[in-house]
Amino acid sequence: MNRQDVEKIITEYLKPIFGFALKRCKSIHDAEDLSQEIAIRAFRALLIKDDVADMGKFIWTVAHNTLSNYYRDTAKSMVGVSIDEVAELIADPYSEPDTDDNRDAIHRLQTEIAYLSKLQRRIVVAFYFENRNQADIAKELDIPLGTVKWHLFEAKKELKRGMDTMRKPSELKFNPIKFHSYGINGSVGKKSPDEFFRSTLLQNICYCVRNTAKTINEIADDLGVSPVYVETEVEFLEEYGFLQAQKDKYIINFIISEPTAELLTMQNDMYKRAAELFANDLYDELTSSGILDDPDILCGQTDAPISLTESPKADRNFILWTLIPYIAAWSGEKLMDESISFEEVATIRPDGAHNIYHASVVPDEMVLPDDYVYMRNWCGPMWNGNGERILWQIDSEWSDRGDGYRLKYSEESKRILSLYEREFEDRLSKDEYAWLAERGCVKTNGDYDGYFKSAWQIVVLASKEIQNKLLAIGERIKAKYRTDFEALKAPYAEAVLESVPAHLRKVKEYELQFVFHADGWFLVHCITTLLKNGKLKEPTEGQRKSLTTLIANV
Repeated sequence: MNRQDVEKIITEYLKPIFGFALKRCKSIHDAEDLSQEIAIRAFRALLIKDDVADMGKFIWTVAHNTLSNYYRDTAKSMVGVSIDEVAELIADPYSEPDTDDNRDAIHRLQTEIAYLSKLQRRIVVAFYFENRNQADIAKELDIPLGTVKWHLFEAKKELKRGMDTMRKPSELKFNPIKFHSYGINGSVGKKSPDEFFRSTLLQNICYCVRNTAKTINEIADDLGVSPVYVETEVEFLEEYGFLQAQKDKYIINFIISEPTAELLTMQNDMYKRAAELFANDLYDELTSSGILDDPDILCGQTDAPISLTESPKADRNFILWTLIPYIAAWSGEKLMDESISFEEVATIRPDGAHNIYHASVVPDEMVLPDDYVYMRNWCGPMWNGNGERILWQIDSEWSDRGDGYRLKYSEESKRILSLYEREFEDRLSKDEYAWLAERGCVKTNGDYDGYFKSAWQIVVLASKEIQNKLLAIGERIKAKYRTDFEALKAPYAEAVLESVPAHLRKVKEYELQFVFHADGWFLVHCITTLLKNGKLKEPTEGQRKSLTTLIANV
């Protein structure tokens, strides 16, 4: 065909071609690019053809083929007019472009394709949008040809059903939740806890299945997002044990607490009353019994530079900051209900973590009592051992460990213990002393190559005997108030268990075993009680890195 005739034909079709492209692109710019590509391809093909019987059929064949390539190359979805016509529109390249404005229907169809299962989505895209034959699709996916045909048939039915359904997102679409706090009971793996809930989407996926198992499509409807995004995040959460699969549905595998003002007030009152009983008695006995002067309680902490000739013991207030929470956490194990073990309820995660994870969602406008005790920057109690000794520690609003300390604790605590034991045999290197000093564990003075001295700034229980004496004091006080503690705990435990989904109640029952023992809330209330009545004094700025850290024999 001569060039002049071809130019005339293409000019006649430019406007319809642009309309065709405009309906199938997200922007005018994309439509202009696509229509230009269709026109160029048609122009080049007509220059070498003289036997085109139906020009309209030819132009729309080129248009549909170009469209398929365009969406494949740019990873966009093919669009159609209605679900009843989708197969015919894509499979039959001679179809005339629809002239009605069906943008709403097109958008709905694109949305519904996302609601298909991953396998069905891959088959539909390959067959309809990439114009590939069913045998090739079956070979690539390593499934029988009959399975491909069945999925195409089922997908079309599912798309029809979806197009006829009015999807109603929940309030989470417009008012997503955000975790107020989250933490772990157990060991941290290679991944930071922050990584698991790095986005609002991840948090809200878990929240919407906290009580009831739901399919990926139901989760997507609740959140008002494409199932494609939900599917990926659900796989991630299930892989790391935060979601549990129940056939084609998912439910959370950790506790999300939604405490009410009434429940938090009940908790605060319970711990406040228990701490007033226990912490005051413990403080009074420690300070009046003379045990703090025992030579096996070691600590050279001092705000002043350490002396080269003397080894003064830390002031009693600093030592009590460590001993009181340590005794509160570790004493009275015989009085505990330990019917549920950690292994029964903890999750082993692919990154090496073995823990119980929990998060909380708190309303923005919750009104709590003026004397409510908040747990700020709290981590612990944490402990790690080497078979002979443990390093026990708490991080809190009163200490100063630095950002990210929780993740570093496991490895750093082992090194601290190793260096502590090595120093009995020989002096450490300059770098090792510098590393310990940076973490508040030691102070040094003098010339390293001449007269040199170091002093440990944390509390050390040098014998098993002194450790047993201290814990015995705590056990006697807990035994004295055992009936009171049980009466305080009973209504709180009942209220908490009622707020937890049935499949996670055993996890909560395990955690409730530690109330008034290795329980962070109990420890922070003990400290707060003694600060308020003036028995404990705030640590000095120089004491914060060393605070609430102890080495003891196993």
